[in-house]
Amino acid sequence: MGRAFEYRRAAKEKRWANMSRVFPKLAKIIAMAAKEGGGDPALNPKLRTAILTAKAQNMPKDNIEAAIKRASGKDAANIEIIAYEGKGPCGVMMIVECATDNPARTVANVKIAFAKNGGQLAPPGSLLFLFSRKAVFEIERKEGLDTDALELALIDAGLEELEIDDDAIYLYAPYAEFGSIAKALEKLNVEPRSANLQYIPNSPQQFSDDAIVEIEKLIDRLEEDDDVQAVYSNIA
Repeated sequence: MGRAFEYRRAAKEKRWANMSRVFPKLAKIIAMAAKEGGGDPALNPKLRTAILTAKAQNMPKDNIEAAIKRASGKDAANIEIIAYEGKGPCGVMMIVECATDNPARTVANVKIAFAKNGGQLAPPGSLLFLFSRKAVFEIERKEGLDTDALELALIDAGLEELEIDDDAIYLYAPYAEFGSIAKALEKLNVEPRSANLQYIPNSPQQFSDDAIVEIEKLIDRLEEDDDVQAVYSNIA
């Protein structure tokens, strides 16, 4: 995946840098997983994965437990995942993934962010063909871990691609194979740092440095919204 991978890694590092934004977003994912499959991580693989992701971002244990407790309460909010599509400045195409209990509020905020930064929302479904929904797992690259053996063991579970970074290994698979990859990793006693579904551009595009500056302004504005979980683009 080359430069597209490098851009996504840099964007992720920037996104996780501001903990005041990250913890509320992680708490939503934990709460959604707990409400869907119960509050016991041992019996709820999705919750277990959400907790691992939160711990990898140094989310305090108290925050994690509070999110699980809120999900089991009578007044727990009904949070849903919604993806909005938009055209940003300089012709960049984007998908904005949100977790919200108030879609009307969220779409209004996303629409304003695009409008004030040289972009506009697109009709639902009009840009999805530019992206592929992928299951993405991040694993710590430990000494002695045989990546070739790991790749071979996961191919039958649906693995499409394995990428190696300085201190991490990234696994890519079709979104429908998320569960099978997660189960295969459990059998191998490999605990991922994080695991989620992402929109990966099918044909990443090159943009000038000046264009990237303008695009980043929109991304920053969107990520300031607590409802926005992730922003994906077709930047190479």
